[in-house]
Amino acid sequence: MDRTAVNDFVRQQWDSSVLPSLSGLVAIPAVSPTFDAEWEASGHLDAVIEHVRGWIAAREIAGAEIEVVRLPGRSPLLLVDVPATGGACSETALLYGHLDKQPPVGGWSEGLGPWTPVVRDGRLYGRGAVDDGYSGYAAVTAIEALRAHGGEHPRCVLLLETGEESGSPDLPAYLAHLGERLGRIGLVVCLDSGGGDYERLWLTTSLRGLVQLNVTVRVLETGQHSGAASGLVPDSFRIARRLLDRLEDSATGEVLIPELNVRIPENRVAEARSCVAAAPGLVRDSIELPEGMRTVVDDEAELALNNWWRPTLSVIGAEGLPHPSDAGNVLRPYTTLDLSFRIPPTADPDEALRAVRAALEADVPYGASVEFGRSEAGQGFNAPDTAEWLNDALDAASTEVFGNGWRTMGLGGSIPFMGLLHDNYPDAQFVVTGALGPGSNAHVPDESLDLDYAARVTTAVAYVLDAHARR
Repeated sequence: MDRTAVNDFVRQQWDSSVLPSLSGLVAIPAVSPTFDAEWEASGHLDAVIEHVRGWIAAREIAGAEIEVVRLPGRSPLLLVDVPATGGACSETALLYGHLDKQPPVGGWSEGLGPWTPVVRDGRLYGRGAVDDGYSGYAAVTAIEALRAHGGEHPRCVLLLETGEESGSPDLPAYLAHLGERLGRIGLVVCLDSGGGDYERLWLTTSLRGLVQLNVTVRVLETGQHSGAASGLVPDSFRIARRLLDRLEDSATGEVLIPELNVRIPENRVAEARSCVAAAPGLVRDSIELPEGMRTVVDDEAELALNNWWRPTLSVIGAEGLPHPSDAGNVLRPYTTLDLSFRIPPTADPDEALRAVRAALEADVPYGASVEFGRSEAGQGFNAPDTAEWLNDALDAASTEVFGNGWRTMGLGGSIPFMGLLHDNYPDAQFVVTGALGPGSNAHVPDESLDLDYAARVTTAVAYVLDAHARR
């Protein structure tokens, strides 16, 4: 492989082909199914699939098969199957990304918007640019670069789903449907992650799982004048608050349910300490705090373990509470809360969900009713040890392409597909990486992709595929 030529090819393709098409992808409001109940009627997920399918087809990669896979009632999936180069190994490399997006949310800076692609100061702004619309472009461009400049690659299967931001509920069915076609997977490359800076290649070694639950506490059928009912009927919010105390110590944030806690492996404790020693502020400064606000602890290694491994609870939504300007003196009939738990990478999400439900519905104060709405349980991920061939490839990629050695870290977010793949392919090597970095603003206003870093990640993927083919 001519590494200089591969690097030059990747950068030329990003400038001339990837950026224009990726900008068009940003303009499509392909919100994930959880946030768009009418996604089938709106057609936005189909549109984003077709947009990327068309770009890949135009690359005219010899032997590549491109298919939109649809199972009844499930969001579509784009599958790209590229045959191995002549002397490559017999294993399959599975490359993963997603095309669905988070909701737009308000508060974008002047001149920016969720569906308005803008290039500014080397970054492409818009929803889905970094999370995770660029992934398919990066994977295909890495394959093209190898074929054009003396590289090798194994058979590569690219899966681009459209339900990741909804917790990937359809992927187990697609994996079962495609299982025989995928063959023997020896390498998984996930491009839906990132790292602590833009100075090196980062690998994600662990991802927390997710348990989400909608719970309603009901005390009345209809609201009552607070002067008439207070003191007779308990406030639904007070009961909800007491129930939350069963789940979490409100003074410390410690999650109290045993099924949501695990013993953190010693190698991950050492990894957290190594990361923050090598890059002080990696975790502490990743979130901009208002003046006077402090993190939950001062020790940065403990902050890392809090975010990467320990369970946490966030109340992410509420219903039954009127806007303050509309609030009258009424004892409300119910309070609904959306509870979101990030759980340790090795915790069982189904057991965790059952335990949370049991804690909330047992012996409810005053006999109030507890009703459950939508729930979700997503698996975490703890990476296997890195094989020698992959370690060597990462050494070369990070030092030659980024100018610094690669590092590993955990992430507090979730990619349920990674845990599922690890269970299905326990002998595979995993490269969980990506272009998410400081200032990327995934899920919030001003989401953006660092274009230079994305190109370098693309080249690093080419190094890894070539090494896998030749090992």
